[in-house]
Formats: sequence, C-alpha cells, structure tokens
Amino acid sequence: METLLVERDAGVVTVTMNRPEKKNAANGTMFEELLEIFIEIERTDTDRCLLLTGSGGNFCTGADLTSGDGPMMDLTRPGVVRMRRLHDVAMALHNLNKPAVAKVDGMAVGAGLSFALGCDLIVATERARFSMIFAKRGLTPDMGASWLLPRQIGMARAKELTYSGELLHARAALGMGLINELHSVDEIDDAADSLARRLASGPTVALGLAKSLLNNAFTATMAQALEDESRAQAINFNSPDTAEAITAFLERRDPKFEGR
Repeated sequence: METLLVERDAGVVTVTMNRPEKKNAANGTMFEELLEIFIEIERTDTDRCLLLTGSGGNFCTGADLTSGDGPMMDLTRPGVVRMRRLHDVAMALHNLNKPAVAKVDGMAVGAGLSFALGCDLIVATERARFSMIFAKRGLTPDMGASWLLPRQIGMARAKELTYSGELLHARAALGMGLINELHSVDEIDDAADSLARRLASGPTVALGLAKSLLNNAFTATMAQALEDESRAQAINFNSPDTAEAITAFLERRDPKFEGR
C-alpha cells in the first residue's frame, strides 16, 4: 500500500499510518487504503486483532487539508459525498468484529483522534497529545467523534474538548478515561504488542459479540439488550472455542482458543 504498512504476526494485524513527512495526516489515498484493510481484516479468519498506529513519532494529525484528493480540497464532488467517503472508513472500523487497539505516540488530533476513539482500547506514550482540533479550523467533529467522545469521557468533558480544540496531555487523558494505558516511549511497543497478542489469542467470536453488545449499550433498551445477549450466547453455545473453554475448565488447564 502507498500510505500504510501492514504486518501480520500471531493473529495481530499491525496497521501503521505511514506519511511521516505529514505527521501521518490522512489524504484521500490513506482513507481508501484504511477502508480496504479494515474490510480485509473483518473478512480474514486468521486476523484476530487490529493494532493501529502511526510512524515517525506521531499517530495521525487528522485529514490532510492540503491534499488535492482530501475532503477539503477535492472540489469535483459535493461536500456531503466527500464526507460520506470518509465516514465509510469510520463505520468499517466501528463494525470490525474483532478487538482493535490504538497505539498512540505523539499527536492524535482531529480525525486522528477519531481513529483512536474508533478502536476499543487506547494505549499511549507519555508524550502523546490529543485534540479535537476541529473548532480551530472552523469545522465540526467528524469520523464519528461526536458519537464516540461523549461515550468515552462524558458529555461535559466532550463539549469542553470540542469547544476549545486545545491539546490534551497524555496524563490528563488517562485521568479522564480517554485512554486505557500510559507507558514510556521505550515501553510502548512491548506493552501494545503484549495487549494485542492477548486479545488475538482470546475467543474471537465471543469477543466480537461482546464488542457489538457494548457498542449498542447506550442506545438499546434493557429488553433489547437481553434479547441481543440471548442471541449472542446462542451463537457461543455452538462455537468450538466455547467448547474448548468448558473442556479446559473441567480439565483444570488454560483454554487454547482458535478464534472459531
């Protein structure tokens, strides 16, 4: 791929946004390639966890506002059509039926922060910085940020970050629950890889179903949640991994999940 580096190992797919000269700002090509790889991971049984990161000491500084094929400068299509192209990427990440981890070093701002929020867990370095920078560009949140951010940190904090557009330091982000883990720059690679490998070795079907249930938690009624849980458990009952977990419990050993 032109803008991404993709590596696979032990069920973990590491996707690195790779435009370091632009601090990994996403041009049209990157959005298209992210959509392609997210769909590919969804459909590949041996892919069991996504680890999304950036190269060159930054995660992603949002959409590239100078790129001719980016959402701001591409005047060949109406604005709504241009944005739907981006939002297809956000939905593909959100709907990924496997765990997704964001490894953030440096800047994660604008759509870059949206990418991180679109993952299930965020691990970051002490020098990571986060910003809903849209207001400073005369824009409103996109890539699902207006939906994701309040669910992560609450409405009051979400409005504060959105209205100000100010940079949030990693330790403050940890304190408000925006990120899950904070590590030194020297430790982040091992920590993120270890987390992704643990998730990749888990019961992939059950984790994907649990992810769907939790994603719907704030919009479903209790009755709907119970019905959705019933359907999820019915699927689990027929899963080889569930059978393996029960056998392992009876045999007093750790289960060996195959992602089925």
